[in-house]
Amino acid sequence: MTQTQASAFDDNFHRVRFIMVQPSHPGNVGAAARAIKTMGFGDLCLVDPLDPDVAQNPQAISLASGAVDVLERATIVPTLAHALEPVTLAFALTARPRYLGPPAADIRQTAELSRVHLREQTGTVAIVLGTERVGLTNEHISQCQYLCHIPANPEYSSLNVAQALQLAAWELRYALLAESGASLLPNTEGKADPGKELAPQAKVKALLQHWEQAIESVKFLDPKHPKKLVPRMQHLLGRAQLSLDEVDMLRGLCTAMIKTAKTAGHPIPEQRQDDSAGPERH
Repeated sequence: MTQTQASAFDDNFHRVRFIMVQPSHPGNVGAAARAIKTMGFGDLCLVDPLDPDVAQNPQAISLASGAVDVLERATIVPTLAHALEPVTLAFALTARPRYLGPPAADIRQTAELSRVHLREQTGTVAIVLGTERVGLTNEHISQCQYLCHIPANPEYSSLNVAQALQLAAWELRYALLAESGASLLPNTEGKADPGKELAPQAKVKALLQHWEQAIESVKFLDPKHPKKLVPRMQHLLGRAQLSLDEVDMLRGLCTAMIKTAKTAGHPIPEQRQDDSAGPERH
């Protein structure tokens, strides 16, 4: 990612606002702050919370769990209209179908619409969540451009408000990461494991020779009647694309099999040598 792309990527995350309308449980506000921060966002807006000092509430602080900075920066406003003032695209998150109102989108479509909007416009996207008990009113929904639904179990679709916010934040993060081309996996800081590199053909060939010796030692292979066992093993090992560590592991197994056979008094066949294979790595 170039420096310009990284700057645009960070800017997109700063242009997403999560709005909780009249939250009554401080713990949900704290959990919402944590959900936002874990997904890389930071703009939490509270509309007329039951506790106007919720950022100092012990339960909120406890459930924020490391995201107290997001909790303390949360904007508190008296109405949803105030919360939506900087917003150019708002999604009303609701579980209930609405026969009148804006068009509906599922949570993944919401994330995609948000991604496109943030790329093409200069405004802010908002996810609006209602109260814990009754959700959003029709008047709240009328101020948004889309309804947003999470495709939950239709027989029990009730999600805790902080859980619903976490799902929304995750979908938005995934969509924005895909937009930027950023990695979806943890960064190993370039510390490669040399043992995971593919084993060269010489080492695989040496393994096959060792394997033949081992299975002959334990009487699995009859050298007088080998049939197609050896070529089948050769094809198997070739398809497996073994790493250096995997070759070492299998050769260690061969050594243990031969040692066990010798202890049992079985004759041990000579292993054919191949100088190109290099020394054994145990």
